[in-house]
Amino acid sequence: MIKTSIRLTVLVFLLLGFFGHSQNKKNFSGIPNILQRIIPNDRIDSWVLVYNTYGKDQEIKISGGKTDYTPQFSGFDLFPDEDSFYYIAYESAGKTNYITDLEGLKKFVGKIDNAEEAAIALTVDGYMVDEEFKDVAGNYYEDSANYYLDIGKLTSKECPYQKTHYTVTVNKSSGAVSKVKENGTYIELYNKKCANNPRLLKIPKKEEPKDEPKKSTKRK
Repeated sequence: MIKTSIRLTVLVFLLLGFFGHSQNKKNFSGIPNILQRIIPNDRIDSWVLVYNTYGKDQEIKISGGKTDYTPQFSGFDLFPDEDSFYYIAYESAGKTNYITDLEGLKKFVGKIDNAEEAAIALTVDGYMVDEEFKDVAGNYYEDSANYYLDIGKLTSKECPYQKTHYTVTVNKSSGAVSKVKENGTYIELYNKKCANNPRLLKIPKKEEPKDEPKKSTKRK
């Protein structure tokens, strides 16, 4: 009886811990909001986050006053999109600088200050917050030591187009990834060009039995 009660107690605590983590999960609130949570660690006088879509610039965030900058014709994106990109213009020591790629963005972020910055840092390794599938690839929870991010990655551009989701553990103190857990494929798309598209596989037709030639009967 005592052993049984101990086992039940342990099971209850495990379940409470599991449900506690599940309930504390938060969805990322979109790429623009993720980028607005950046807290640069280097000495920056002012900076502006610019979103360019179809050739038109829109200032998403201005920090530290006005920044004089030249519009850029290329930039970065946390989620693959052919028609838009972001860039950052910032002033430091009287000089204007630009962030137009993910490596530069990670350096600009510096020390990880929040879950959004952890997600930004992981984009360099191909991970992404998938706004279309937040339940599996766009949320996180945290404890005193780590951020636990459920995010996606494009794992195949060939046939079929495929995305896989992961749980990535990022240490709050060091910003280092301590664990990556693969959770499986959550989207798989075939198109007409895919030779391995199941919908295009031809089912071999069964040959219909040939009628045997009728024997002719001769009249006597």
